[in-house]
Order: sequence, then C-alpha cells, then structure tokens
Amino acid sequence: MCGLNLRESMKMAIRSIKTNKMRAFLTMLGIIIGVASVIVLVSIGQGSSKSVKDQINGLGTNLLTVNITDTEAVVLTDEMVTELADLQGVSEVSPVVTGRVYAKNGSESAQVSMTGTNAAYSSVKDLELSQGRFLSDLDSELRLKNVVLGSDTAETLFGNGKAVGETFQIGGISYHVVGVLQSKGTSLGSSGDDVIIAPISTAKRALKSMAIGSVYVKAESEDMLTPAMYRIQGTLTSLFPNQSDNYSVSNQEDLMETMSSVSDTMTLMLGGIASISLLVGGIGIMNIMLVSVSERTKEIGIRKAIGADRKSILQQFLLEAVVLSSMGGLAGVVIGIGLAELVSATAGLTISLSFSITALAFLFSLFIGVIFGVFPANKASKLNPIQALRYE
Repeated sequence: MCGLNLRESMKMAIRSIKTNKMRAFLTMLGIIIGVASVIVLVSIGQGSSKSVKDQINGLGTNLLTVNITDTEAVVLTDEMVTELADLQGVSEVSPVVTGRVYAKNGSESAQVSMTGTNAAYSSVKDLELSQGRFLSDLDSELRLKNVVLGSDTAETLFGNGKAVGETFQIGGISYHVVGVLQSKGTSLGSSGDDVIIAPISTAKRALKSMAIGSVYVKAESEDMLTPAMYRIQGTLTSLFPNQSDNYSVSNQEDLMETMSSVSDTMTLMLGGIASISLLVGGIGIMNIMLVSVSERTKEIGIRKAIGADRKSILQQFLLEAVVLSSMGGLAGVVIGIGLAELVSATAGLTISLSFSITALAFLFSLFIGVIFGVFPANKASKLNPIQALRYE
C-alpha cells in the first residue's frame, strides 16, 4: 500500500510540474546553475593543482635546491660547491649564476635570461637536446664562449634554421652555439625555452657577477634525498655559522606540499562560492512550493476530506520539491561537464573532472530539495480540511 501511495504521489508531483513547465524551469534554474558551477570551478581548481604537481615532478624527484637569499653574506666558492658534491648521498651538483642579457644576431635581437652553470646541469635538471650537444667540463675550465640555447631563443635569433655552429653577440662579444634544447614550456611561471646556458666562468664575466645564487643538487636516489638534505644543511651551517636566514635548502616534496596546500584551498574556496548558488536555488524551490501550497489549498482540503492523511500530503509536496531539485541536478551535471570540456578546449586550462565531486554536487542538490521542501510540505500537511475547502 505504501509503494502504491509513493507511486501515486510521484505521478501527481510530475503532473503538477508539467502543468507549470515555465515556472518549474525557472525554479530549477538556480539548482542547474549551482551544480554546473560547482563542477566547472572545482574541475578547474583540481586541474590547476594537478598541473602544478606535474610541473614540479618534471623538475626531478631527486632534486634538492640551495637558494642563497643574500649573496653578500653567503658567498659560495667553487671549493665549497665541490665539498657539497663530495657528501654521501649526493650524485651531482650544479651551481648557477643567473641574469638578463641582450643577445643580437644581425637584425634579430632579444633580451633573455642567461644561466651560467656546469656540465652536470643537463642531468640534474633533466634537459633534452634537439640539436648539438650540452656544455662540457672543458668549456668551463677553458672559459670558452660556447653556449646552449633554449628553443625560443634559438628561433628568435636564427629563425627556424639550424642554430648549432652559428654565432651571435652579447655586449659586442661573439658566442658560439653548440646545442639547442628541446622545448619545455612554462614551468611554475617561468619559461625554460627563453634562455641561454653558458659555462659558469663565461657567464660570470658576461653578467659581471661572481655571486652563485643557487645550487641544484641531485641525490643518488629518492631514499637518499632526506639524508642528503640534512648533510647539506649541516655543511652550510659549518661554512656559514649564524647565516641560516640567508640561505635555504628545499626539496620537491616541500614545494609540492606548499603548492598543493594553496591549490586545495583555492579549490575549496571556488567550490564554496559555487555552492552558494545551490542554496539560492533551494530558496527558489521553497518559494515556489509555498506558492503551490497556496494555489492548491482547496485541492488539499478535498484530499483530506476523502481520507488522505497528513503523511500522504507531506509526501506529495516533498516529492515535488525533490523531483524539481533532482531534475535540476541532472541538467546541471550535464551542462557542468559540457562547460568544463569547453573551457578546457577554448581557454587551454587543465581540467580534472572528478566523479566523486560530480556525484556530491548532484546529491547536494537532492539534499537542498529535501531541506527547502520540508517547510512548504509541512505547511500543506497541517492545513485544516474545513478551512481549506472554504479557501478562495
């Protein structure tokens, strides 16, 4: 009997919605926008988080970075760098000097970043070449003006032709191209393609700076990453006592945890903002259901007069609210997935669609329907049948 009542109540709810299609659509609109917004914004947030993690992983899982924040207080020498390289658990070490230079080749010119480093830089940073070779230890020892270009720099200075073997000028001095890197794109806001990589001895002269700003250290394995990090910190402490505020040692895991925390906070905030529209949609459902109760007061009176109890009246109006919210939720899911894919295709953003978030958004729309449908349904169930029959 209960199943029959539920089935009949469902039929009546659907019939009532069909009777006022435009009003039902406008009522569902808030739920549709809310669910679609949650799916799109959370997908963008999760996609951004995944993109950042992939970029960090692309830098190397065994990578440690020593950053010098005050190059006057902490002056790293070649001997100190060699001392770091000799530590247990350390595979390779690559000191880095950076700055901006103005490169010129005939009528073509560009202001690019110059990185002065050693031969180990290619392995430490996991670089790949599209042309030629990378720097060798001999290039640095003999202070040769051999350089490796990023793909964008090579294209700017030499077009789409072969850059290896060609020369260009920095400050009136000629440099010889021995290699061109494969494109790496933008990573963590900086381009790996708009660069000139030179031997560190050569770069120091070109940049007029002897200060080593950072040192990249490759651990022998992931298991040795933490021990190597502690040994490096201990060595730096002994080399530069009372200067710990002027340098830092970090690994990719630390960076990933920080970036993940920021990304997760942003995703949560975006989801929270989108959820507000779901609440607004729920208020819309409650308002329309209250109007529906007023319009159908006489119908309720008749049903009660012929024996309908409070439970069946409550069930009918609650079902109407749930049907409205569920239809809106389903439409919102379809539209949200479509919009997410459209944003990914047109805006070039990384989108990460999550089944759990999609299901949660839909279930939340049902929850909204129940919560905001209870008050109108309860009001309808409490109507006095005699007063309801007299209602005009």
